[in-house]
Amino acid sequence: MADDSVQAAAIRLPGELAGPARDILAGNQAPAVPRDAATVMLLRERGAAAGNDPRTPGGAAPGNDPRTPGGAGLEVYLLRRKPTMAFAPGACVFPGGSVDPRDTDEQIAWAGPDASEWGRVFDAPPSLAMALVCAAVRETFEESGVLLAGESADSVVADTTSDEWEADRQALLDRSVSLAELLARRRLVLRADLLRPWSRWITPIIEPRRFDTRFFAAALPAGQRTRDVGGEASQVAWVQPGDALAAGKRGEILLFPPTAVTLSELAECGGLDAVLTGPRQVAPIIPAVHLREGAAWLTVPGLSGYPAGPRGAA
Repeated sequence: MADDSVQAAAIRLPGELAGPARDILAGNQAPAVPRDAATVMLLRERGAAAGNDPRTPGGAAPGNDPRTPGGAGLEVYLLRRKPTMAFAPGACVFPGGSVDPRDTDEQIAWAGPDASEWGRVFDAPPSLAMALVCAAVRETFEESGVLLAGESADSVVADTTSDEWEADRQALLDRSVSLAELLARRRLVLRADLLRPWSRWITPIIEPRRFDTRFFAAALPAGQRTRDVGGEASQVAWVQPGDALAAGKRGEILLFPPTAVTLSELAECGGLDAVLTGPRQVAPIIPAVHLREGAAWLTVPGLSGYPAGPRGAA
């Protein structure tokens, strides 16, 4: 967590959450059980991949165009969720989603830290830890077209933009094939070593849809390109973390607190090497809920002075 983790923002939640908050805090209603999920901050050095459109969702900040060639710094891949989505409609997020039952397939070819090691990092049994890593790789491919896999433990797929790869991505989306099956057919191994554990956020107890989300960081593999693959996203972009955070503060894009905190942490890192090699402690973060003057309030560690939008607790 960044140095400002001792700070916390108090966010007033929408009025319709006051009643459920009162019941749950009083013990009259059980909170929803969080679903396990994974999300990936896909990263690159600024200007590293010509041809990808790095425009900020909502537009680049005047006088600070992230398309300037040769600029230094870090860029992260963001998706704007469609306004019709049941969870986080219209929000800008990292690729990710819930663990699928078939993410637990133990026959998957694997390179890098094993499931037990990932389990120690995320305080999870090995079977769940393996599923979280598989979900991170699967969701990244589904939502960006980038695949963290290779023919061997020291190689990575160079290009996933062909029609055949697109058919594989669609098969993952419609659940007609699992990640393990796809990799086996193509004789590839999952590169768990390309993922970096970052943080863990659990949705507040008052939300009807809750997730226990493990955040990962990964560099865009050399040769691969992200694509606007549609699905849950209405827009995608490469953007510098500080620019995205500034756009959120101006109200140009919607960032939920976990995304805003993570962008702030990435901005403080400055460059890709610092993200991938710096020390991290992964402990569960659950924004606290309390009642004050008849309203429900959320306290978010690591977030200060940020105007979260409606349902910003997610």
